[in-house]
Amino acid sequence: MRILKTVFLSALASAALLSAAACGASAPAPVQTPVSPAAPASPSAPSYLDTVSEIVMCYLPNEGSEEYNESRGFLHEDLGDYLGIEVTEINAADYNAVVEAMRTKKADLASYGPVSYVQAHDRSNAEALVLVAPEGNKSLTGYTSLIITLPDSPVKTLADLEGKSFAYVDPASTSGNYVPTLEFMNAFPGKTNEDFHTNGAFFSSVTFSGKHQNSVYAVINGDVDAAAVASDTLRAMLLNGEVSEDQYAVIHESAKIPTSPLAIRGDLPQDLKDKIKEFFLGYQNDEYFSAIYGLSPNEKPRFIEADDSDYDYVRELMEKVMPPQ
Repeated sequence: MRILKTVFLSALASAALLSAAACGASAPAPVQTPVSPAAPASPSAPSYLDTVSEIVMCYLPNEGSEEYNESRGFLHEDLGDYLGIEVTEINAADYNAVVEAMRTKKADLASYGPVSYVQAHDRSNAEALVLVAPEGNKSLTGYTSLIITLPDSPVKTLADLEGKSFAYVDPASTSGNYVPTLEFMNAFPGKTNEDFHTNGAFFSSVTFSGKHQNSVYAVINGDVDAAAVASDTLRAMLLNGEVSEDQYAVIHESAKIPTSPLAIRGDLPQDLKDKIKEFFLGYQNDEYFSAIYGLSPNEKPRFIEADDSDYDYVRELMEKVMPPQ
């Protein structure tokens, strides 16, 4: 049985620090998965099997949550069998840590948000590999940034947020920071990015929760008046029974954001990159897609090819929120 090793990753502003954590046995492999096992290459053909013995996947705090261990374990088991090498994971303490993990070659595959992918592409030689699409149709992809409050809150509009406490997710979160910040800048002309991130400037207090699930619970538990969360994460929480719709109210929703990609380190052997992409494009596991992406079996979610140009909109968004100096 393949062993799934989980390592928790912490980060400083300038570098990621990795530390080993506990090991646990992975769950049995699901039924519908790619069936072509890795075969030894002929003596005349170079193969990744000659130089690579392990692939490390790194997850954002949202996907790396303990409650999703089993679903991630399915994927690691299947991918390892398909490649003929071990697959392990590291879970990042924040978004920058995922970028740094690939830059320092501690991670080979990584789950990114759109903004952190752009940062990793620029800093860590990350290449967009695949993304998840209902029915395998890219036109059906995308998610939104939601501003949520309690159902009985006096906060009903963006204007009502002034003087209230607010939670973002992470400085590098697309739907949990960049998009809501731009929404606020558009709604309140003359206000700057800094105004919306300084205690007392617009909000009474501002905090970063670390992950979308934390922001949802911060609102439900009354720790903050409102928070920005990703629609797909909230949907997954609903689908998995972690929260119910009567526990929160949505007061604002952004335009659609490009779906988050899975990216691969660009300097890996080409035959390995091709084999990994082949695996994901054929992967089918309803439990995995439900837990990690909040997509039900009826939506027929599948991995499809991602392209760097899919995130040009995000580059424009980043320049609007934080103009180059």
